[in-house]
Amino acid sequence: MSTELTFSQIEKYAGVKTAAAGGRADILATMKTAGMRGRGGAGFPVSVKWNLAAAATGPDKFIVCNADEGEPGTFKDRLILSEYADIVFDGMTIAAIAVGAAKGILYLRGEYVYLLNDLEAVLARRREDGMLGQNAAGREGFDFDIDIRMGSGAYVCGEETALIESLEGNRGEPRNRPPFPVDTGYRGRPTVVNNVETLAWAACIFAKGAEWFNGLGTEKSVGLKLLSISGDCANPGVYEFPLGVSIADVLTAVGAENSKAVQVGGASGLCIPACQFDRKIAFEDVATGGSVIVFGADRDMLDVVDNFMEFFVEESCGQCTPCREGNEKLLEGVQMLAAGKCSMKYLKELCSLGKTMQVASKCGLGQSSPNAFLSVVEHFSDEILGRTEGSNA
Repeated sequence: MSTELTFSQIEKYAGVKTAAAGGRADILATMKTAGMRGRGGAGFPVSVKWNLAAAATGPDKFIVCNADEGEPGTFKDRLILSEYADIVFDGMTIAAIAVGAAKGILYLRGEYVYLLNDLEAVLARRREDGMLGQNAAGREGFDFDIDIRMGSGAYVCGEETALIESLEGNRGEPRNRPPFPVDTGYRGRPTVVNNVETLAWAACIFAKGAEWFNGLGTEKSVGLKLLSISGDCANPGVYEFPLGVSIADVLTAVGAENSKAVQVGGASGLCIPACQFDRKIAFEDVATGGSVIVFGADRDMLDVVDNFMEFFVEESCGQCTPCREGNEKLLEGVQMLAAGKCSMKYLKELCSLGKTMQVASKCGLGQSSPNAFLSVVEHFSDEILGRTEGSNA
């Protein structure tokens, strides 16, 4: 764990200048050697996504930075954009060289509108410095610029195809896949969508070397990860850890050794009980886009689930039945449990419903929204079962 973020050690424009001095094939090879997977939570290999977009045919290609940081408990992208915006724009420019894109778009969360003027100022300075515009980054024939578009506060627009729909002026709803954005994305053109942290690390890889990044973390989860840590801890904030760090070590770093549970991955993540704090934050164990919410010994886990399910009922786009109706039913079940009116039989039916939602929902919202409900029922049955109808609670 580092108290100083690696981003603060990167010289301005260092990554993009190194990348621009080589060829497109060199950039793609470097990303493959680095072995980085996307830092938005899904963990798709960045080199594969960039290669697919590079191989796609079409007159126009786009690089989209997903800055729609809407997951409850996640705020590390806000810090990156506030203090290290140049590294993000470096990463977008590197991706543009790799895939042959002439246009970049930063899709900024609506609640982050207060960052807009500062980000526009950074872009203006980059244009003056020759990092954007004609022959960007000193690369002959490479014309690339970046616009900022504001989101409108919809959680579902964190999903890349819903984000693209929003960019096109439509209602933010997920598209059917395939086709994928790397083939048919913004305006039907090949489009790379990466989140803020992913693009920032891409710039660091070119500034410090692919071997440096690949030498950190685990075999299946290489590199570093930023975690937004909040809740019942002495020192909340944004922390940098190598992937593979144990939950116990994270809790020690933030002064929360005696915690009852940790929600890893935000509202859509998993609730990990104290008996499993030896588990690792990594793609092969507990994956996360960056949110870690700590729950102290006095927290009522049913209250926690109620809060999360209210959020998902509000944020579901309503496009598919499993998510639209399923979240309502799960919230209703939580409230029945709190009132002592939920039978064991109905609780089992709710768990079955949650598992069905995980496989039948159209996008990541509905597929992940039952996670907290199911994990709390599994790991905190002593709290939950005592509230079922007919119990002796």
